Amino acid sequence: MAEPSIVNASPLIYLSLAGLLDLLLEAGSTVLVPAAVLGEIRQRGPTDPTVRALATLEWLVEVPDPGIPPVIQSWDLGPGESTVLSYALSHPSTTTLIDDLAARRCATTLGIPVLGTLGLALKAKRSGRIPAARPILARLQVAGMYLAEDIRDAALALVGE
Repeated sequence: MAEPSIVNASPLIYLSLAGLLDLLLEAGSTVLVPAAVLGEIRQRGPTDPTVRALATLEWLVEVPDPGIPPVIQSWDLGPGESTVLSYALSHPSTTTLIDDLAARRCATTLGIPVLGTLGLALKAKRSGRIPAARPILARLQVAGMYLAEDIRDAALALVGE
């Protein structure tokens, strides 16, 4: 059985606001959400679409926060990013879903492969889950995800769009 993925708040938030949470399944049939990430999302209130989705999708599974090793603490990341990276560090075959640039730099330094929300959309296009990535990226941008035009265009070129 494949390892599950572990996700930070921003992919959950952007994908839920865009109505695209099922794209998380590109990273694995079970998506783990650390308690710190859930706490961050729950602060958005009970009517928030992400909060509601977390309560209904059985493939989103809460996990306790792991201990955060000093090597990750030294990066001074938020609690969500720190717990996601700590879990990934101790479970190397887990797909790590994170958008935060500082957290991605930490992951690269520690040899933790990461996939962001943009990468999920590209992976979904490659697997045939979606017919085109461009409209998905547009929906994510409407949902609040920042995506520089040159990065978007380069990403779309990777999938032939």
